[in-house]
Amino acid sequence: MQMSNFLLLLLFAVLVIICGCDARSTIDEGSELEDNGEILVSTGGNFAMGFFRGDGGLKRYVGIWYNRPGYLIIVWVANWNDSIAESTRKKENASMVIKDGKLKILNISGYTYFSSGVDDDKSGVKAELLDTGNLVLFDESGTKVWESFRNPTNTFLPGMNMENLEITSWVGSGNWKFKFKVDQNDNKKYVIVENGVGNHWQGFANSTAYEFFRFNDMPSFVSFFLSNNSDEARRALLNISSLANHSNKDSIYEHSRLLMTDDKIHFTFWDNETGWSTLWYAPKDKCDEFRQCGKFEICNIKDRQVCRCLPGFQSDPQEYYGDGVYSAGCSRISNNSCKQDTFMNLSSMKFVNPEWTDRKINTSENCLSHCLSNCSCNAYTYSNNYGCWFWGSNLNNLQENYTGGFNLSVRVPPNEVGTLNNTPMQTSSRNQQPLVISISVILGVMVLCGIIYIIYLKRSARSKEAREIVLGMPMEYLPHRDSFDEDLITEDDKKRIDVPFFSLNSILVATENFSNASKLGRGGFGPVYKGKFLGGTDMAVKRLSSDSGQGVEEFKTEVTLIAKLQHRNLVRLLGYCVERNEKILLYEYMPNKSLDTFLFDHAFCRLLDWRIRFEIILGIARGLLYLHQDSRLRIIHRDLKTSNILLDEEMNAKISDFGLARIVEGKNTEANTNKVVGTYGYMSPEYAMEGLFSIKSDVFAFGVVLLEIISGRRNMEFFEDVNLIGHVWRLWMKDSALDMIDQTIIESCDENEVLRCMNVALLCVQEDPAERPVMPNVVFMLGGESITLPRPNQPAFIARRNSAGASTSSSSSKLYNNSNNGLTITEEVGR
Repeated sequence: MQMSNFLLLLLFAVLVIICGCDARSTIDEGSELEDNGEILVSTGGNFAMGFFRGDGGLKRYVGIWYNRPGYLIIVWVANWNDSIAESTRKKENASMVIKDGKLKILNISGYTYFSSGVDDDKSGVKAELLDTGNLVLFDESGTKVWESFRNPTNTFLPGMNMENLEITSWVGSGNWKFKFKVDQNDNKKYVIVENGVGNHWQGFANSTAYEFFRFNDMPSFVSFFLSNNSDEARRALLNISSLANHSNKDSIYEHSRLLMTDDKIHFTFWDNETGWSTLWYAPKDKCDEFRQCGKFEICNIKDRQVCRCLPGFQSDPQEYYGDGVYSAGCSRISNNSCKQDTFMNLSSMKFVNPEWTDRKINTSENCLSHCLSNCSCNAYTYSNNYGCWFWGSNLNNLQENYTGGFNLSVRVPPNEVGTLNNTPMQTSSRNQQPLVISISVILGVMVLCGIIYIIYLKRSARSKEAREIVLGMPMEYLPHRDSFDEDLITEDDKKRIDVPFFSLNSILVATENFSNASKLGRGGFGPVYKGKFLGGTDMAVKRLSSDSGQGVEEFKTEVTLIAKLQHRNLVRLLGYCVERNEKILLYEYMPNKSLDTFLFDHAFCRLLDWRIRFEIILGIARGLLYLHQDSRLRIIHRDLKTSNILLDEEMNAKISDFGLARIVEGKNTEANTNKVVGTYGYMSPEYAMEGLFSIKSDVFAFGVVLLEIISGRRNMEFFEDVNLIGHVWRLWMKDSALDMIDQTIIESCDENEVLRCMNVALLCVQEDPAERPVMPNVVFMLGGESITLPRPNQPAFIARRNSAGASTSSSSSKLYNNSNNGLTITEEVGR
């Protein structure tokens, strides 16, 4: 039996290799690329092209992606502003063709979703996907007539040149808000434009007009990357200290990209071990955005009120000035004689380019006198090499506490000296008497001491508030302790945990102190929140509660176990936190939440047609196959259910929650436990009654999930006197199994495919574990249309205790009642 399984898998692998070798890289006038799973593959195998799902699986697009197993990273989309509705896919039968000398995406009615827009109707045109990721149209002479590198969407790849290009933050359905491009008036400046109106961010290439003030300079490797200077970009990348010991330094440039996501531009590169890593992104924060604050305002991201007026200025009254809403700027409170003004020296400041300069001024004192004598001069700074720089009416884009910033002297009324935190005053009136100077100094010191005391009180209050949050004052289920268990994570554990550690403070900021607005739902071990971390990265934050049932051992298991698992159908663990009494896990964020969110909702279930459901079934099966056989460890999940199947933005299935998972060593496929844990309705009979779990326990749970996907009903719903498994079995015996199909997929389903899935499901839930198939066979049976499936035996199912036929319905009617082991049942709750 095992030898036959091995031969079948070997045959399947050979077929995959053969198909991969036959993949073409070109389309000419006599061929087309259909929406049937066919793809183009570049000659070197780096990139692939074809139809894919977007917008939560509801739309179809044609795009180019990295040809890496387990990752669908799109780098170019053809019909990004005119998608194909998934619901009309079969009716429209779209395909990509060469027609009238153009590359087009058409349906059978001739409607054009995309056209390359080449003007001349040339003959003999051919489209080829190159190994750089560039899709090129060649005419008969071999001349390029069009290329995707000159028409990018949201990704900039090696070999492109940013001149006259725009990188768009594509969010599906043709929507965009931000674009990254070269500034029209300065080819050394790059900007992110919001809705085509104004600059959201601006940055400069290697050299700027004002080399003394090099604010918002992009790293040299980004500048060279954008200008297609590959040699300099490689050298610059190799000089980065974090890449000094990289195992494949020479290929970093070829595996790099610039990606426009939401309102940020990211420079990332691919690592075979860690995936995508970000080397640089912009804007860094609110203050890094261009003119986040108005004129005569200072931006400080650490302040609750991000923008505040300079001393001597007040907010313009025409706009509300509160949290998240910033004014148009500030105006001077008094326009009395400017000759009595003084200057306040601000350190570590970022500012815009000056309005005028004077290189002849050779001292800071002369700079001060010159600015003081001119009432239109609002600020100055001095450099030994560049002289004096002055600002007047356009004193804006100010930011304090800026790394690499400069001193800036700002004009303020004399009674406003010292009103900024930690900013020493610099007096300047030439007519001041010694007594006035002394009084000013004394007042300044007193004010400064008062400010320091107020800051101390505020920080103490914030510290107390943060501590109360950490210790769970609003969270009843968290114990009130001053420190976490010292034996929670040992030094040996730390060596095994190969994922980043996140501080509790960073998690509190990302989740807004675990606010209800950030809460995604609650799992068996505690609430799950959406966290938005630095750089705009979204993560799912799983906060383990003390009464969750997951203790120290389960926590260690989940962290150390998932860190070693890498598969497209398993949720990736991105980090963890153990601080004070908190145990927190951070996963990749799944925007479509869990399968049960769609499956058992009367409205959302209509979004899951049969094709999507079948792909989800295959994804779960492949994930289990990896756990049982293909990973470095043999892993039994023990808690597979629809709420533990998460869906990414492409509706790909990913298995999550490994808190109950167990590793079995060597060739073992089963083990025993004195504590039975799991979810009612998904546990196999031998596990619930005897505490015996094995890979066949997961197979049983998979069979239950498969029946729930097909029927849209929960296993623990009762149909007269039996649960879903028993009801399907009765219909199967009457050759009426199709009566259980979810009514929302009747029109979209393939009846033979559905019956094959039902047959496989009933094989998986057979009462005797020896009769259940292993996952390699399950995957083969699901995908093999021409094979004959064995007939299932009676499954294990549950009957109502008070029903008349309960005693004769099934030998399994008393499941979960005769176990001598401790039994922990998880109630199903949607995430």
